[in-house]
Amino acid sequence: MAVLVTAGSLVAVPSAQADESRPTDIELLEKCDNGTKKCVFHPAGDVTLVPGEREAVGDRAWNCTPDQQTSSRTWEHTTGESNSLGVSLRTEVGTKAFGAVFKIAFEASYKRTWSSSRTEGETTFIDVPPGEVGWVTVASKTQKVSGTYELIFKDRFHGKRYWYVPFEAEGPAEDEPAVRSQRSRPMTEQERVEECT
Repeated sequence: MAVLVTAGSLVAVPSAQADESRPTDIELLEKCDNGTKKCVFHPAGDVTLVPGEREAVGDRAWNCTPDQQTSSRTWEHTTGESNSLGVSLRTEVGTKAFGAVFKIAFEASYKRTWSSSRTEGETTFIDVPPGEVGWVTVASKTQKVSGTYELIFKDRFHGKRYWYVPFEAEGPAEDEPAVRSQRSRPMTEQERVEECT
């Protein structure tokens, strides 16, 4: 804040730097390689593998007979990414540069693959006891990493040339196979009526 003296009075005049408000983290990331002379992601610590929760996939197999039955079920399961800013890290042509910057830094630091989406699928045979319903579950592992984006601007951006953005991302662990399992339980009376009559 600058002070200007005029004819015996004091007038406060905001300085140019005081007018500059801090940009949002997303605004900063959108400037990555778009006005910066340097934009890098610095991973911090080790990558963390997160066990996935079991999710039911494919159609259920209903056994309305008095004997055990084997049924085949074809399923597909997709695991996506998430991050602390809710932005997409996809690196296809036409997307923002910060996604490619993150991917390069992650893979160089941890010697692991980073992808924004992973789809698995197959046909599984389910053994279903009499009077029960069976299904397939899949638990896909994810990998989590945190770190900081460092952005150095050619010219001042919101009054500064150096900006830092903390960032955490979680995505499918490409090198870790999903855990598949079969489950079954007795049908309820309502299910027997709906599925077996």
